[in-house]
Amino acid sequence: MMHKQPPPSVPAGFRQVEDGRIREVVGLGLNDLVPSLIIEHRPARTVTEAEHVQVLALMGNEAPIHSDTEYCRRAGHPQVLVCGMLTLNIVLGMTVRSTSGMTTGNLALDEVRWEKPVHVGDTLSARSTVLAARRSGSRPDQGIVTCRVDGFNQHNELVVTGTRTFFVPADPDVVRDATGY
Repeated sequence: MMHKQPPPSVPAGFRQVEDGRIREVVGLGLNDLVPSLIIEHRPARTVTEAEHVQVLALMGNEAPIHSDTEYCRRAGHPQVLVCGMLTLNIVLGMTVRSTSGMTTGNLALDEVRWEKPVHVGDTLSARSTVLAARRSGSRPDQGIVTCRVDGFNQHNELVVTGTRTFFVPADPDVVRDATGY
């Protein structure tokens, strides 16, 4: 006699969309993002030479501190510095999947500071701390969330920090059902 197995529970970070099928959860909702919540984002990312060079070309950034090894040595740096905007974008990008994966818009990026230099080959990780979360007065189906975003290198040294404010759905399941997320 075969015994029927109970259905498996839905793992954290997923939701059931039908029997035997689950979907990854992207983005949190207003009620999930409570002030003082700290989110450690994974995976970390190693900065590559290819992305460094591509970003410099796309931005038209010709500063020798980012592209001329000999200039850097003479200026007291052992190697070229990764452009700060690339560092910021990598760190912010790591935060999107969980904090603002379903955002309908960014509202502000404030108080950005680059604390330590980043070099090609450095591995960056990110952490978000929710500072404020409230329902939008003009868009009641949305919440407004402000997070401090901190980026660290492989030595756990703070390399970039700032605050980011963005919209999130007040009820993420309504958005997930409507969009297939």
